[in-house]
Amino acid sequence: MITVSINYILSLTAIVFFIGLFGVILNRKNILTILMSIELLLLSVNLNFATLSIYLDDVIGHIFVIFILTIAAAESAIGLAIITVFYKLKHSIELEPIKKRLTNKV
Repeated sequence: MITVSINYILSLTAIVFFIGLFGVILNRKNILTILMSIELLLLSVNLNFATLSIYLDDVIGHIFVIFILTIAAAESAIGLAIITVFYKLKHSIELEPIKKRLTNKV
C-alpha cells in the first residue's frame, strides 16, 4: 500500500487554490474562465476537508465535502444557464457589457 504524507496533499490543495484564485483575480473578461476558477477553489477546499477528515479520523469533513459538492453543482448549473441566456440575447459572454450595464443603473 502506498502512503502519501499529509504535507504533500495540503501542498497540492494550496497550489490548486492559488491557481483558482489567480484565475478569478487576473481574468476579468471571460466569465467561463471565472466559473472554472471558482470550481477550482471549491475543489481545493473539498480536498482539504477530505484530507483532514481522514487524518483526524472524523466524519464531519466528509459531510462538509458533500454539502460543498452540492453547492458547487448548483452554482455551475445556474451560472451556465445564465451564461446561455445572456449569449442568446447578446451573442457574447464578455464581462465588459455586463459591468457597464450595472454601473449605469447605480
